[in-house]
Amino acid sequence: MAILENIRKRTTILILIIGLALFAFVISGVFTSSSLGGGGKVGSTVAEINGNEISIDAFRQKVEAASRRAGPNASSMQTVNQVWDQEVRNSILGEQFEDLGINIEQDQIMNYIKNMPGYNQAPQFQNEDGVFDENKFREFISDMSVNNPQQYDLWLQDEQNIIQSSKEQTYFNLVKAGVGATLKEGELDYKLANDKVDLQYVRVPYSSIADSTISVTKSEIAAYVNEHKEDYKQETSRDIQFVYFEEKPSAADEAAVEASITSLLEDTVEYNAQTDKNDTITGFRNTTDYAAFLDRNSDIKFDTIFKAKKNLPASFADTLMSLKVGETYGPYRDGGFFKISKMVARKPNGSVKASHILLAYEGAQRANPEIKRTKEEAEARAKELLRDAKKNDANFTQLARDNSDGPSGPNGGDLGYFQEGAMVPKFNDFAFGNPVGSIGLVETDFGFHVIRVDDKEDIVQIATLARAIEASEETSNILFTDATKFEMAASSGEKAFTDLAKEDEYVVMPVYKIKSLDENLPGLSNQRSVVQWAFNDDTEIGDIRRFNINSGYAVVQLAAKYKEGTMSVEDASANVLPKIRKERKAAQIIGEHKGKSMDAIASDASQSLSNATGLTVKSPTIPGSGSEPAVVGAAFAMAEGETSDLIEGNSGVFMIKVIKKEEAPKLDNYSTYANTLKTATAAKVNTAVYDALKGASEIEDNRAIFY
Repeated sequence: MAILENIRKRTTILILIIGLALFAFVISGVFTSSSLGGGGKVGSTVAEINGNEISIDAFRQKVEAASRRAGPNASSMQTVNQVWDQEVRNSILGEQFEDLGINIEQDQIMNYIKNMPGYNQAPQFQNEDGVFDENKFREFISDMSVNNPQQYDLWLQDEQNIIQSSKEQTYFNLVKAGVGATLKEGELDYKLANDKVDLQYVRVPYSSIADSTISVTKSEIAAYVNEHKEDYKQETSRDIQFVYFEEKPSAADEAAVEASITSLLEDTVEYNAQTDKNDTITGFRNTTDYAAFLDRNSDIKFDTIFKAKKNLPASFADTLMSLKVGETYGPYRDGGFFKISKMVARKPNGSVKASHILLAYEGAQRANPEIKRTKEEAEARAKELLRDAKKNDANFTQLARDNSDGPSGPNGGDLGYFQEGAMVPKFNDFAFGNPVGSIGLVETDFGFHVIRVDDKEDIVQIATLARAIEASEETSNILFTDATKFEMAASSGEKAFTDLAKEDEYVVMPVYKIKSLDENLPGLSNQRSVVQWAFNDDTEIGDIRRFNINSGYAVVQLAAKYKEGTMSVEDASANVLPKIRKERKAAQIIGEHKGKSMDAIASDASQSLSNATGLTVKSPTIPGSGSEPAVVGAAFAMAEGETSDLIEGNSGVFMIKVIKKEEAPKLDNYSTYANTLKTATAAKVNTAVYDALKGASEIEDNRAIFY
């Protein structure tokens, strides 16, 4: 509010400055002859902002473009809401730009683009010297408008966003020019943070009176809400409750999947009508063509990569590693699969963990251009480091950090685990040809390597026959029948929704205060259709509907409707009750102890006298009581040695005595504090001004009709 007051005080000056500074600004599309979004009403409107209509057709175009940019990870409503926020902002601030005559010229837009990494670092827009070339950029846009209309449409939106950002920057900078802080304000800020007071106090906490002893009537809550209507406003919302019928495999389905995978383990004999002979079909135990067998029979294909124990399923790693080549294990359940695994091959010590110190030289492969040492110098230094490493193996990590030219240097030279063939031949041969703990020197095209073999582990190749555990068609049909029966019985109205669910041993899940644009519902995830149904004008309280969801069905009942406006007594009571009780407790405590001394209050209320030192207005925290600004504020208004009346605080009723007041030392100049205040205030301008403008705007939101 202080920011807005400053703006109001300087309105005439601001308009004059803006008029003079921006008098010549005229622009209508920077690279194009028309702007995106157009004017006029096209079809129905998704919004009306201060009388300006936004057509649903134009809005949808922007949502589609934003959706393409966002990719598959953003939900449809997230994209809609992002576009909505931007449209509202553009409309509200656009009125300000128009009133003040703020426009952006073409050279300003180009300067803005020149400073955007996405454009100025793109090689296609750079000249021979690697500098952004304005003409190349213009040619690219012109060519795109002819040969790539879809991409050109995206550029038009980018152009509009750039123009909008430039206008906003100009507007907010003008507002910030009217924001400041005087030296007196700086002095006050300094004193609020540095003037100190020491207290002696007694506190009678509100918790000393049980809530159960304070009776509050419904009419009293209603009266409180009526007196504080601004604090108890509510949006239009809905309550629902639902029973979720999850489609999941039955015990019979699991047994069938396990039986089917087991049947593939051994060879089988089948009659071949074409040859009039019995053919032997090789089973998983005896097959040698794992890729072909698993392609035909498994939901997980053959993984040829050798793996260490730590890369196998944790629950079965010990068992799988103990298999001999050709042995099988299973069927076993791993997550949503039944599996049978077979040991195909094993490589003892097939994975090595090593560290190295690389000494590169000028001309070596991938050497940093800043390295100027010769090959001979690199070799000599590598030999010195080899001697140091062998003398003190524990010092290897630090030697690597201090001396290695390789990217692993900051990690102490640690290269992690790698399999044979991952490193260049000489490095590979040393690592796999020497025992753990060996330290040696090899030369490669990259330079000289001081290598330490840190660890070795066995790796195995395992083929896994897997079948997903899924609900059968029969199970799905039963689930559909159960959900439909419950829906019909609940819709009949013969029994309450919750009672019927209890009889059938179903769990009823409530969801409270759903907003019209919500999409994620606890227990159901993204179910926009449920929200739309709940807000449909034809849906009444008590109505029931079954919804098909990704993994089953939900039978939903609309439980309550809330209109925009002041909360009902029932809805507000949870928040109001503690406040009324606190007021009553404060009045009761003050009534019981009025006129008493601090000692008497402490004795009668079974409380102790306490001390608090070094309190400031900006840090009004009393140890053991928390933040008590009213109490600390009262202390600064008292004289040293003075005792207060009873003070109603946040955590209880206080009586205080000022023991000591200490003024902060005076400063020669308070400009530092004034500048800090100015900077802090200016930092809030963008958000505070926009929020104030938005709060004063009339916004009709019709998104829920279309999405």
